[in-house]
Amino acid sequence: METTDLALAIVHHLLVFSLAGIIGAEFVLIRGDLPAATLKRLAGIDRHYGIIAALIIIVGIGRVFWSLKGWEFYIHNWVFWAKMAAFGVVGLLSIVPTVRFISWNRQAGANPSFAVPASELVSVNAYIRAEAFVFLLIPVFAAAMARGYGI
Repeated sequence: METTDLALAIVHHLLVFSLAGIIGAEFVLIRGDLPAATLKRLAGIDRHYGIIAALIIIVGIGRVFWSLKGWEFYIHNWVFWAKMAAFGVVGLLSIVPTVRFISWNRQAGANPSFAVPASELVSVNAYIRAEAFVFLLIPVFAAAMARGYGI
């Protein structure tokens, strides 16, 4: 059980750090002029975002059921639910950028002279900033939960 708990914790943390890196990559790439190659890169990065987010959920569920603390610790812990809410908000905020990346990539593929409208670029940038801000709450809640807060 201890080995399972450790393995799940390691994988979970690596996935969360990977997701942070992806949010950072999107933030860096969503500036200024977006040539077709960058749009294609953004779509690919965002695809990985979805895969990693799904893996975080799967491994996180594993941690709830197979961790040393037991599922009761998590189910009755308000800090855990705050962390889940923050993760959910990050996921919801990611919908608009994902839809735009797919749309922009398709438009650039159909029209080589396609330029991302400035208003859409500003909007997506705002969503990514909001994602990053809310994402910062997740390790705060995780650290509090690991120290017994919320029960």
